[in-house]
Amino acid sequence: MISPHLPALQVVVPLMSAPICLLFRRVPAANFVIATVVSWFCLATSISILMQVMSGGTIVYEMGNWAPPWGIEYRIDYANAFVLVIVSAIAAVVVPYSWQSVNREISQRRIYVFYVLMMVNLTGLLGISITGDAFNLYVFLEILSLSTYGLISMARDRRALTASYRYLIMGTVGATFYVIAVGLMYMMTGTLNMADLAERLPAVAHTRTIEAALAFLTVGIGLKMAMFPLHTWLPNAYTQAPSAVSAFVASTATKVAVYAMIRMYFTVFGEVDVIKTMPIHEVLLGLALIAMFAASFVSIFQENVKRLLAYSSVAQIGYMVLGISMDSVPGLTGSILHLFNHAAMKCALFLAVGCVFYRIGSVKISDFAGLGKRMPLTMAAFVVGGLSLIGMPLTVGFVSKWYLIQAALEKGWWIVAVLIVLSSLLAVIYIWRVVEAAYFRAPPEGAAEVSEAPLALLIPTWIMALASLYFGIDGTTTANVAQAAAMALIGGAQ
Repeated sequence: MISPHLPALQVVVPLMSAPICLLFRRVPAANFVIATVVSWFCLATSISILMQVMSGGTIVYEMGNWAPPWGIEYRIDYANAFVLVIVSAIAAVVVPYSWQSVNREISQRRIYVFYVLMMVNLTGLLGISITGDAFNLYVFLEILSLSTYGLISMARDRRALTASYRYLIMGTVGATFYVIAVGLMYMMTGTLNMADLAERLPAVAHTRTIEAALAFLTVGIGLKMAMFPLHTWLPNAYTQAPSAVSAFVASTATKVAVYAMIRMYFTVFGEVDVIKTMPIHEVLLGLALIAMFAASFVSIFQENVKRLLAYSSVAQIGYMVLGISMDSVPGLTGSILHLFNHAAMKCALFLAVGCVFYRIGSVKISDFAGLGKRMPLTMAAFVVGGLSLIGMPLTVGFVSKWYLIQAALEKGWWIVAVLIVLSSLLAVIYIWRVVEAAYFRAPPEGAAEVSEAPLALLIPTWIMALASLYFGIDGTTTANVAQAAAMALIGGAQ
């Protein structure tokens, strides 16, 4: 029976596919086929795992039959099963999109490297999501980071190297802070298993060592998830990376880091309930609100659409952090739901921008003039993603923001509820700047003829755009899973 071993296969299959892609380095088409099949396999596996969790509860898988805490344990509940689906679904869409995109944006002799790194990157993302071991999470975090540095640097523009190097510096600092935190917790408890840590931490929770570990943990993961003001690596990384990389990283990497923070706060420190007993709530709430406004204001003044969307991501991460700071089931439901919803809308937006870059070789707002008529399907997908980002009804953005507003009202935070609405309205301004250029400006005189993007790029783009609509119109399934995850996590904190 293969079913009991799906948690291991979820990580092992993409990991083993990386060296296989390397073997076929002289046949780029083979790399593409291997990566596509593996991404679809991971999606099918993650959906199967989620269905098992929904029907039978938490899945515990002991690697090599070594019982925890001595061995590494994969522990899958609603929260990480949902994240596995998010990551693998984005990969299953972006990898098919990548074929024509990378042929235009990456040197031919390096295309095989792209697919090798994509599979390694996917391994890191899935590993972080599935592991139940704090140090194993660090290992996968480094696998993810190293492959991301390489992917960002692959664009033809040499500024990508600078962006990658800046991310490398910041990412290394974040990883160092995290591993210091793990070391401090191990020193006080003698275990690395998350479930075991949750049992042993309450006895030593208020020692300076554990308080220092919590501080290192927050800063380390905060850097990885681009939490304001630790986000400085993100705008250049998203802007300079190849289009397929921007779409994949923007939709997955920071979301998995947010999941890691949720897991640490509500599982490892769950019995301690650090958000109530330590000054975490005030810090997270303040940083979330600042991010929601400051990053949105900066987005308004960007001329590069990818940079505009990058700063928008910092603001959206603010909404996720806001939900975490509420320390309630509705608030955490909003955060977890926004992981899924933001991944769908931001992937659609970056894929649409990638279609534009494929045709005109630019992503400046001024160069979008007249594209509404010349690339109607691409720009329509961008509008759908933009409406989701704003939080218009019948889009995914509305659903998760509605949960966050409800959570704020339940806690009596009327001002916070108003601020959520006001910060969402700022998205209208920067999305409108792109829409206005595309639909209400004429193309410059003498501009070259521009046709619609190829179907190989349009189909993945519209899959994500339609997902942004479908799960906004009928968000019951995703909301129920997010709520079940939040209830289990908050239950662990009480």
